[in-house]
Amino acid sequence: MSKTPGVSRRQFVSSAISAATISCLPSSRELLASFTAARVGALENSAQSSVALTSTPPWRDQGILNLTKSPYAKLRNVPVRAVTIENGFWAQRREVNVNKSIPSMEKLLEANGRMDNFRRLTGKSTASQRGPVYSDSDVYKWTEAAGFALQSGDRPELRAAVEKISKDVLAAQQPDGYLNTYYVGEHASQRMQPKVQQWGHELYNMGHFLQGATAYYRATGDRALLDAGIRFVNNFLLPTFGPGTDKKPLFSGHPEMELALVELYRMTGDKRQLELARYLLAGDSRMHVQPGDYVYHFCGTPFTSRTHLEGHAVRAMYACCGAADYYLETGDSAYWKTLDVLWNDLVKSQMYVTGGVGARSDGEAFGDPYELPNARAYGESCAAIGNMMWNWRMLAATGEAKFADVIERALYNGINSGMSLDGTLYCYRNPLAFDPSGGDKIRNDWYDTTCCPPNLERTFASLPGYFYSTSSEGIYLHLFDNSELDWHLENGVGLKVRQKTNYPWDGAAEITITPAEPSEFTFFIRIPGWTDGAQVVVNGKPVGGATLGQYLPLRRRWSGGDVIRAQFNMQPQLLEANAQVIENNGRVAVQRGPLVYCLEQIDQPEDVALKDVALQLGPNLNAPFQEEFQKDLLGGVLLLRHAGAAYGESAEHPQLYFRYSRELRKSKPVALTFIPYYAWANRTATPMQVWTPVSRA
Repeated sequence: MSKTPGVSRRQFVSSAISAATISCLPSSRELLASFTAARVGALENSAQSSVALTSTPPWRDQGILNLTKSPYAKLRNVPVRAVTIENGFWAQRREVNVNKSIPSMEKLLEANGRMDNFRRLTGKSTASQRGPVYSDSDVYKWTEAAGFALQSGDRPELRAAVEKISKDVLAAQQPDGYLNTYYVGEHASQRMQPKVQQWGHELYNMGHFLQGATAYYRATGDRALLDAGIRFVNNFLLPTFGPGTDKKPLFSGHPEMELALVELYRMTGDKRQLELARYLLAGDSRMHVQPGDYVYHFCGTPFTSRTHLEGHAVRAMYACCGAADYYLETGDSAYWKTLDVLWNDLVKSQMYVTGGVGARSDGEAFGDPYELPNARAYGESCAAIGNMMWNWRMLAATGEAKFADVIERALYNGINSGMSLDGTLYCYRNPLAFDPSGGDKIRNDWYDTTCCPPNLERTFASLPGYFYSTSSEGIYLHLFDNSELDWHLENGVGLKVRQKTNYPWDGAAEITITPAEPSEFTFFIRIPGWTDGAQVVVNGKPVGGATLGQYLPLRRRWSGGDVIRAQFNMQPQLLEANAQVIENNGRVAVQRGPLVYCLEQIDQPEDVALKDVALQLGPNLNAPFQEEFQKDLLGGVLLLRHAGAAYGESAEHPQLYFRYSRELRKSKPVALTFIPYYAWANRTATPMQVWTPVSRA
């Protein structure tokens, strides 16, 4: 199967696989007979394959990553349940996510045949297989979203929905541990064949299965799904695949299994799982693919040989996550060196100002250095999420705030834009300029490749787990919002931390520290890299040493009621791109706090076309923006207004080329209104742009 130039992965793989007809499949009776026997065997294996799991910490105290015993992790995760996000910016988003997005996605998975794909294997459905080969992962990511939501508090209806889905999924597992709804019956002969490993997403699907099972286990203590994932790894993969002449080679195809295997190892202590992750990251020379496919898949050759980001953006981000996880367990310096090189490539030449990644729709891929188009930007939601996940691991390894800055940039902008404010529509791609006149509908409730919607749902559901980390020195505060932490230091002393803030609309934050007993430790507060100035006060006394883009360490003997007050300058800023980003020359982006802003046509004067406007700066580049919070607009947003100019050059120069003139461009003054980028495309189809031309006339 070779990828056709000019089409995206979702178009290519979806159309190629969906072309399979009912006549290619065995009858329902044949499938039922084979899977009845399979289920009996699976149940027998289940009773015999219960693997001991770590109890330090117990399941409910494990974070997004269980780094308790990871020797090269400087920071350790705080569990999702330990942080309550209270009324404020993210509470609204998360409430919509759990009450509308996750339930509606369950119905869409059902309506689009994702669950019938499992039921048909056990005779509960006569429907034919629907969707691309990676359709199983849609169900697994939804399960992970539900699991994280349940970690914030029990929801009986949601838990019942997961249990219902889990029964149908588990019933489809075969006696040897294999689980997949496409490579069955007449397709079973293709299972794990070299070409299928490249394009068939078998390991990708099961990587997401393991992550979903892990999140649900940490929410409920129910390990039925997790045991099924362990059977796939221990009973199916490990005995047959891996290095050595007595085993068959593996090709990851779409990195995802790597990070899932490392997290599984953290729970089981089975080093074979860690070694299998290393093997996938290193590649196997016995697997031969076209040179361009090593680029596209971002696997198959040693990860440590990579020198820049290339190929499919989501694959690259997930591969970096897996490599970072492997480093956290082994301290392999070659991996860290490569991760550092790739991270610098990301932030210096490959990342959008929104934290999105992936410039090209062809291959959903990275482009050349500084190739960051606006209207043609792909910026897949999954890639921005992968960026956040990778930086979370880099932060755990180092405790360096530059990684938290990227997390915040991606979260507030390139990720948050991916879901509509009502939680029912999703962006697959997140461009930085858009014109709906071409007929493209940027937000939809369903995609046949529906990887992004449940991915966004699991990210918002897991968000409390990103607010804090602990270390041997104390505690780190990464993200700001109204919230309460109820956890403990690594020495066991209980600790509560309450934040009161109107972030991201206001730069003030009040942080109350309440240890169970007076204790000496360091409170590390992040000073965002975007601010022009920061003041920090502890119990009314100013504290020096706040450095932009770093954590400020506050070491003292903390007692109940101690208060930190932080104030970050949130004056709107004009950002300029590197001159090698040619499309943005002569343009600026507006940022206020962590939020990137954009123009939508609907907010501008009626007789002004967005393509003809410029930001009027004049001689004073620091001319202030007017700020206005509108609580009834777009869920409550802070608008920015600034003087602009409308040129109307589209009508004045209808010809393609004309002679250059030194005369001042004719224009009329207009007031430009900017909204936060995450809120665009939530009203009506209208042009949008992030990078706005500048006029100094």
